Amino acid sequence: MTSPDSASPATGTGTGTDTSTDTPATGGAHSRRLAISAGGLAVLLGALDTYVVLGLLRQIVEDLQVPLNRIERVTPIVTGYLLGYVAAMPLLGQASDRFGRKALLQTCLTVFLAGSVLTAAAESVPLLVAGRVVLGVAGGALLPVTLALAADLWSQHRRAAVLGAIGGAQELGSVLGPVYGIALAGLAGWRAVFWVNVPLALLAMVVVHLSIRGGRPAQRQKADVVGASLLAVALGLLVVALYNPEPQEQVLPSWGPATLIAAAAAFVAFIVWEATARTRLLDTANVQLRPFFAALGASLAAGAALMVTLVDVELFAQTLLGERDHGAVLLLLRFLVALPVGAVIGGLLANRIAERWVAAAGLLVAACGFLLMSHWPADVLSAPHELGPLTLPRLDTDLILVGIGLGLVIAPLSAVVLRVVPAGQHGMASAAVVVARMTGMLVGISALSAWGLHRFHTLTANLQTPLPMLYPNDAAFDRAAAEYAAGLQDAMLTQYTEIFAITAVVCLVGAGLALLTGPRRAR
Repeated sequence: MTSPDSASPATGTGTGTDTSTDTPATGGAHSRRLAISAGGLAVLLGALDTYVVLGLLRQIVEDLQVPLNRIERVTPIVTGYLLGYVAAMPLLGQASDRFGRKALLQTCLTVFLAGSVLTAAAESVPLLVAGRVVLGVAGGALLPVTLALAADLWSQHRRAAVLGAIGGAQELGSVLGPVYGIALAGLAGWRAVFWVNVPLALLAMVVVHLSIRGGRPAQRQKADVVGASLLAVALGLLVVALYNPEPQEQVLPSWGPATLIAAAAAFVAFIVWEATARTRLLDTANVQLRPFFAALGASLAAGAALMVTLVDVELFAQTLLGERDHGAVLLLLRFLVALPVGAVIGGLLANRIAERWVAAAGLLVAACGFLLMSHWPADVLSAPHELGPLTLPRLDTDLILVGIGLGLVIAPLSAVVLRVVPAGQHGMASAAVVVARMTGMLVGISALSAWGLHRFHTLTANLQTPLPMLYPNDAAFDRAAAEYAAGLQDAMLTQYTEIFAITAVVCLVGAGLALLTGPRRAR
């Protein structure tokens, strides 16, 4: 039996011929681990920048002088990065199959460095959003290309644990990103967080250069620029349709319905093109379609649930629990630590158990966690779970459940997709998994933010702001102010718990899709 470290890089999936000539700079198991560690470092760098901005929004709002009652203006700082990430990823994943993994990693790290400089130097919200979009475009290749590199270097039956470790590096960024962002911004301001990316990107480029021998695939594939562009347009129009600068009036902006129709038309054009074009983002001729699309659907559901947790739990902590930036991040840390732990466990289990059971179990665990969160009281920190003689911290238990559950799905879903596509399309297949997940994050935060903000304004429409001159004495004004504050708190609590309940349903749908990925079998 072949050991994990003795599998030849040329074995690819273990069932076909790998077309990539990217290999470790020197032979041997140690060099293979060094090469994948270099890719893991690039993944960690991209993941840090995905999540670091979550803890910096208050400082950015104050520095760029965004009015507090126009806070929706800064949401493109988050969605712009995600849009660049998912829009560029399909083409960049396919480009790695054409030009080689090392070339794409180095190119994207260079663009990542440029985007960091643009973001750090931005003096207005539009420039900051532009910098975040550039960062997202660069980050769009780091994870799928590294996953494809793992598929190049490890055989099919041995790669799940490696994929889990890469997924752990991605999720480690979610742990370190908000924490190190808050710490660094506290010392030198939020701009320092992006200036630090410059030496980190240079370090990653050096490690990639030294550890991976570059080369182009023996069978070079053409790139589907038209298909990737149509998909990018569809996603961009969807985000624009869901961005509402006036949430107190309606869920969607005035241009929302027409833009949604345009997004649907672009997506239909993408489907038609992919069905008729000679060069496609993914050639489905030798792909097992049901497990492939089922895995993408489950990944999309997991991405939506992930973003809901990252955004709404932090907002819950700041608005209802009275926590500042660092306090909110520390509360979220329960989830952020559990996520990479779940990713590593999922990789280990997927080597021994059918991937569909691991992925479905993870989404069911996450659904249970969100169902518990949908019953959170406003004082959740002082309301533990009472299980007979056992008392568990409510917030800690629920967030750990969600983190472990969402972490479990990462490696098995990646393993399914890499198993059911030919070796020559591993870059594109890996990109597809991450695109689905990030699309879930993008659509999840856009749609639920639009709905949540509108829901909050609906719940508070009849609340009248108390003014001192309208009351006969201070006691009457204090009572009115207390009632007003309680009304706002109840509206915020209702908004959050309903979003958590909806997310539980999304996870259940994702679990059902995970079961459709089918048993492990040779292609």
